[in-house]
Amino acid sequence: MKTINYFLLLASLLLAGSANAQDWPNLERYHNANAKLKDSTMKVVYMGDSITDFWFYNDSTFFQKNHYADRGISAQTSPQMLLRFRQDVISLHPKAVVILCCTNDIAGNTGPMTQEMSADNIRSMAELARANHIKVILCSVLPSNHFGWRPDLQPADSIISLNAWIKSYAEENHFGFVDYYDALVDAQRGFKKEYSQDGVHPNLAGYKIMEPLAQAAIKNAL
Repeated sequence: MKTINYFLLLASLLLAGSANAQDWPNLERYHNANAKLKDSTMKVVYMGDSITDFWFYNDSTFFQKNHYADRGISAQTSPQMLLRFRQDVISLHPKAVVILCCTNDIAGNTGPMTQEMSADNIRSMAELARANHIKVILCSVLPSNHFGWRPDLQPADSIISLNAWIKSYAEENHFGFVDYYDALVDAQRGFKKEYSQDGVHPNLAGYKIMEPLAQAAIKNAL
Protein backbone atom coordinates (compact mmCIF):
# COMPACT_ATOMS: atom_id res chain seq x y z
CA MET A 1 0.00 0.00 0.00
CA LYS A 2 1.52 3.34 -1.02
CA THR A 3 2.07 6.02 1.59
CA ILE A 4 -0.59 8.72 1.58
CA ASN A 5 0.52 12.35 1.64
CA TYR A 6 -2.14 13.55 4.07
CA PHE A 7 -1.62 17.25 3.49
CA LEU A 8 -1.96 16.99 -0.29
CA LEU A 9 -4.98 14.71 0.01
CA LEU A 10 -6.62 16.97 2.59
CA ALA A 11 -6.01 20.03 0.43
CA SER A 12 -7.53 18.40 -2.64
CA LEU A 13 -10.62 17.28 -0.73
CA LEU A 14 -11.08 20.71 0.83
CA LEU A 15 -10.83 22.36 -2.60
CA ALA A 16 -13.40 19.93 -3.97
CA GLY A 17 -15.72 20.80 -1.14
CA SER A 18 -15.32 24.54 -1.59
CA ALA A 19 -16.13 24.21 -5.27
CA ASN A 20 -19.55 22.89 -4.29
CA ALA A 21 -20.27 25.23 -1.39
CA GLN A 22 -24.04 25.16 -1.95
CA ASP A 23 -24.07 21.47 -1.01
CA TRP A 24 -23.01 22.07 2.60
CA PRO A 25 -23.30 18.43 3.78
CA ASN A 26 -21.77 17.22 0.48
CA LEU A 27 -24.59 14.89 -0.47
CA GLU A 28 -23.13 14.68 -3.96
CA ARG A 29 -19.96 12.92 -2.77
CA TYR A 30 -21.49 9.46 -2.35
CA HIS A 31 -24.72 9.86 -4.32
CA ASN A 32 -23.69 7.61 -7.22
CA ALA A 33 -21.83 5.12 -5.03
CA ASN A 34 -24.89 4.75 -2.82
CA ALA A 35 -27.10 3.92 -5.78
CA LYS A 36 -24.79 1.01 -6.64
CA LEU A 37 -24.80 -0.32 -3.07
CA LYS A 38 -28.51 -0.44 -2.28
CA ASP A 39 -28.91 -4.01 -3.52
CA SER A 40 -25.49 -5.25 -2.38
CA THR A 41 -24.36 -7.45 0.51
CA MET A 42 -22.84 -4.47 2.35
CA LYS A 43 -23.10 -5.04 6.12
CA VAL A 44 -21.68 -2.00 7.90
CA VAL A 45 -21.30 1.70 7.14
CA TYR A 46 -18.42 3.67 8.61
CA MET A 47 -19.62 7.26 9.02
CA GLY A 48 -17.08 9.99 9.68
CA ASP A 49 -14.74 12.75 8.62
CA SER A 50 -11.22 12.65 7.14
CA ILE A 51 -10.07 9.97 9.58
CA THR A 52 -12.68 7.64 8.09
CA ASP A 53 -12.22 9.04 4.58
CA PHE A 54 -8.46 8.37 4.59
CA TRP A 55 -9.01 4.88 6.03
CA PHE A 56 -10.25 3.64 2.68
CA TYR A 57 -7.32 5.27 0.86
CA ASN A 58 -4.89 3.51 3.20
CA ASP A 59 -6.53 0.09 3.40
CA SER A 60 -9.35 -0.38 0.92
CA THR A 61 -9.03 -4.15 1.26
CA PHE A 62 -10.30 -3.95 4.84
CA PHE A 63 -13.59 -2.51 3.60
CA GLN A 64 -13.94 -4.64 0.52
CA LYS A 65 -13.27 -8.04 2.09
CA ASN A 66 -15.63 -7.36 5.01
CA HIS A 67 -18.42 -5.80 2.91
CA TYR A 68 -18.11 -2.44 4.66
CA ALA A 69 -18.92 0.93 3.14
CA ASP A 70 -16.73 3.94 3.93
CA ARG A 71 -18.73 7.17 4.10
CA GLY A 72 -16.15 9.55 5.51
CA ILE A 73 -15.79 13.08 4.15
CA SER A 74 -12.73 15.13 4.94
CA ALA A 75 -13.10 18.22 7.14
CA GLN A 76 -16.73 17.51 8.05
CA THR A 77 -18.31 18.29 11.39
CA SER A 78 -21.07 16.35 13.14
CA PRO A 79 -23.91 18.62 11.90
CA GLN A 80 -22.87 17.96 8.31
CA MET A 81 -22.76 14.24 9.01
CA LEU A 82 -26.22 14.39 10.55
CA LEU A 83 -27.63 16.08 7.45
CA ARG A 84 -26.37 13.29 5.19
CA PHE A 85 -27.06 10.43 7.60
CA ARG A 86 -30.27 9.32 5.87
CA GLN A 87 -28.69 9.24 2.43
CA ASP A 88 -25.30 7.82 3.35
CA VAL A 89 -26.34 5.38 6.07
CA ILE A 90 -30.06 4.64 6.44
CA SER A 91 -30.81 4.34 2.72
CA LEU A 92 -28.13 1.64 2.42
CA HIS A 93 -29.92 -0.59 4.98
CA PRO A 94 -26.80 -1.75 6.80
CA LYS A 95 -26.88 -4.01 9.83
CA ALA A 96 -24.68 -1.59 11.78
CA VAL A 97 -23.12 1.87 11.61
CA VAL A 98 -19.76 2.87 13.08
CA ILE A 99 -19.82 6.59 13.92
CA LEU A 100 -16.52 8.43 14.38
CA CYS A 101 -16.68 12.22 14.53
CA CYS A 102 -16.05 15.48 16.37
CA THR A 103 -12.36 16.19 15.76
CA ASN A 104 -13.52 18.94 13.42
CA ASP A 105 -16.22 20.05 15.88
CA ILE A 106 -13.47 20.77 18.40
CA ALA A 107 -11.47 22.52 15.70
CA GLY A 108 -14.48 24.67 14.81
CA ASN A 109 -14.34 23.83 11.11
CA THR A 110 -17.91 25.05 10.51
CA GLY A 111 -17.97 27.56 13.36
CA PRO A 112 -17.67 27.43 17.15
CA MET A 113 -19.27 24.38 18.75
CA THR A 114 -19.80 23.32 22.34
CA GLN A 115 -19.57 19.75 23.58
CA GLU A 116 -23.33 19.73 24.03
CA MET A 117 -23.82 20.63 20.36
CA SER A 118 -21.62 17.71 19.34
CA ALA A 119 -23.44 15.44 21.78
CA ASP A 120 -26.82 16.46 20.33
CA ASN A 121 -25.70 15.50 16.83
CA ILE A 122 -24.34 12.15 17.99
CA ARG A 123 -27.61 11.49 19.81
CA SER A 124 -29.60 12.33 16.69
CA MET A 125 -27.57 10.02 14.45
CA ALA A 126 -27.78 7.21 17.00
CA GLU A 127 -31.54 7.64 17.41
CA LEU A 128 -32.09 7.68 13.65
CA ALA A 129 -30.09 4.49 13.29
CA ARG A 130 -31.90 2.71 16.11
CA ALA A 131 -35.32 3.77 14.75
CA ASN A 132 -34.34 2.10 11.48
CA HIS A 133 -33.14 -1.11 13.13
CA ILE A 134 -29.46 -0.37 12.56
CA LYS A 135 -27.04 -1.33 15.33
CA VAL A 136 -25.09 1.68 16.66
CA ILE A 137 -21.36 1.64 17.38
CA LEU A 138 -19.90 4.88 18.70
CA CYS A 139 -16.17 5.60 18.65
CA SER A 140 -13.92 7.68 20.84
CA VAL A 141 -12.36 10.75 19.27
CA LEU A 142 -8.75 10.00 18.37
CA PRO A 143 -6.03 11.62 20.51
CA SER A 144 -4.40 14.89 19.53
CA ASN A 145 -2.70 17.72 21.37
CA HIS A 146 -2.50 20.00 18.32
CA PHE A 147 -4.28 20.63 15.04
CA GLY A 148 -2.03 21.75 12.19
CA TRP A 149 -4.79 23.89 10.67
CA ARG A 150 -5.69 25.45 14.04
CA PRO A 151 -2.38 26.05 15.85
CA ASP A 152 -4.11 28.35 18.34
CA LEU A 153 -6.07 25.47 19.87
CA GLN A 154 -5.08 22.99 22.57
CA PRO A 155 -7.61 20.20 21.98
CA ALA A 156 -6.46 17.49 24.39
CA ASP A 157 -8.79 18.40 27.28
CA SER A 158 -11.81 18.76 25.00
CA ILE A 159 -11.15 15.36 23.43
CA ILE A 160 -10.88 13.66 26.82
CA SER A 161 -14.09 15.30 28.05
CA LEU A 162 -16.07 14.42 24.93
CA ASN A 163 -14.80 10.84 24.99
CA ALA A 164 -16.02 10.43 28.56
CA TRP A 165 -19.48 11.53 27.46
CA ILE A 166 -19.51 9.28 24.36
CA LYS A 167 -18.56 6.23 26.42
CA SER A 168 -21.18 6.98 29.06
CA TYR A 169 -23.90 7.62 26.47
CA ALA A 170 -23.06 4.38 24.66
CA GLU A 171 -23.24 2.39 27.89
CA GLU A 172 -26.52 3.96 28.98
CA ASN A 173 -28.15 3.14 25.65
CA HIS A 174 -26.55 -0.28 25.10
CA PHE A 175 -24.71 0.89 22.00
CA GLY A 176 -21.35 -0.48 20.97
CA PHE A 177 -18.29 1.58 21.89
CA VAL A 178 -14.81 1.51 20.37
CA ASP A 179 -11.98 3.02 22.40
CA TYR A 180 -9.42 4.04 19.81
CA TYR A 181 -8.08 6.75 22.13
CA ASP A 182 -6.33 4.54 24.68
CA ALA A 183 -4.73 2.43 21.95
CA LEU A 184 -3.22 5.43 20.16
CA VAL A 185 -2.46 8.09 22.81
CA ASP A 186 1.05 8.97 24.03
CA ALA A 187 2.28 10.40 27.33
CA GLN A 188 1.64 13.96 26.13
CA ARG A 189 -2.02 13.21 25.33
CA GLY A 190 -1.19 13.33 21.65
CA PHE A 191 -1.04 10.73 18.88
CA LYS A 192 1.76 8.18 19.14
CA LYS A 193 4.28 9.17 16.47
CA GLU A 194 4.55 5.68 15.03
CA TYR A 195 0.85 5.75 14.21
CA SER A 196 0.43 9.22 12.67
CA GLN A 197 2.29 11.57 10.36
CA ASP A 198 0.52 14.75 11.44
CA GLY A 199 -0.68 14.05 14.97
CA VAL A 200 -4.34 13.86 13.88
CA HIS A 201 -4.78 11.26 11.13
CA PRO A 202 -3.64 7.65 11.47
CA ASN A 203 -1.14 6.20 9.04
CA LEU A 204 -1.51 2.61 7.84
CA ALA A 205 0.03 1.28 11.07
CA GLY A 206 -2.50 3.32 13.03
CA TYR A 207 -5.41 1.97 11.04
CA LYS A 208 -4.10 -1.54 11.61
CA ILE A 209 -4.41 -0.87 15.35
CA MET A 210 -7.95 0.42 14.90
CA GLU A 211 -9.26 -2.34 12.65
CA PRO A 212 -9.43 -5.23 15.17
CA LEU A 213 -10.99 -2.90 17.74
CA ALA A 214 -13.75 -1.98 15.31
CA GLN A 215 -14.14 -5.61 14.25
CA ALA A 216 -14.62 -6.75 17.83
CA ALA A 217 -17.34 -4.12 18.42
CA ILE A 218 -19.11 -5.06 15.20
CA LYS A 219 -19.01 -8.76 16.05
CA ASN A 220 -20.42 -8.05 19.49
CA ALA A 221 -23.18 -5.83 18.10
CA LEU A 222 -24.27 -8.29 15.45
